[in-house]
Amino acid sequence: MNQSLAKKFVQMLTLLCILPVFLVYRVVAVADKNGAFAASSQFLSLLPGKLGSYCRNSFYHLTMTHCDQGVVIGFGTVFSQSDTEISHGTYIGPQCNIGSCKIRQDTLIGSGVHILSGKLQHSFESTDIPIRDQGGSLTKVEIGEDSWIGNGSIIMADIGNKSIVAAGSVVTQAVADNQIVAGNPATVKRTR
Repeated sequence: MNQSLAKKFVQMLTLLCILPVFLVYRVVAVADKNGAFAASSQFLSLLPGKLGSYCRNSFYHLTMTHCDQGVVIGFGTVFSQSDTEISHGTYIGPQCNIGSCKIRQDTLIGSGVHILSGKLQHSFESTDIPIRDQGGSLTKVEIGEDSWIGNGSIIMADIGNKSIVAAGSVVTQAVADNQIVAGNPATVKRTR
């Protein structure tokens, strides 16, 4: 059996395995779609090894706005918003926390990366109202194709195509194509 055929077989098998999780998700999602999605994501994040990655991929293929089959999603990685798009050739390392985003093809995301749903998730203008009650707005962050996000980075703004974010960086402003950024806040160190 060639490798491509074996991979398709495993994808179909894991699709059948996650069907009970998907059905529970669909029932609970009637009342709270993102809550049901986040809970399912937390559960599936605990499945170890390649089999776990295949199960996560199958579930997200069914529930996200778009998740290409064959995407590798590491152990402990949790998604909080179903309005997420992940293109083919993408690798997401272990222990990531990802909000609403669009990850373009052939992107590498290191371990422990946090991609927030923008930088305005919480309003805090009033000191008379608790921050948790002031609302905020979610923004879909885009990560360009063939980009690399280093371990432990925090991403709050768009990353251009073929760009690199150094490990531990905090990106608060959009990064243009072909840029290498580092630091807190991340600044351009050089152009690729």
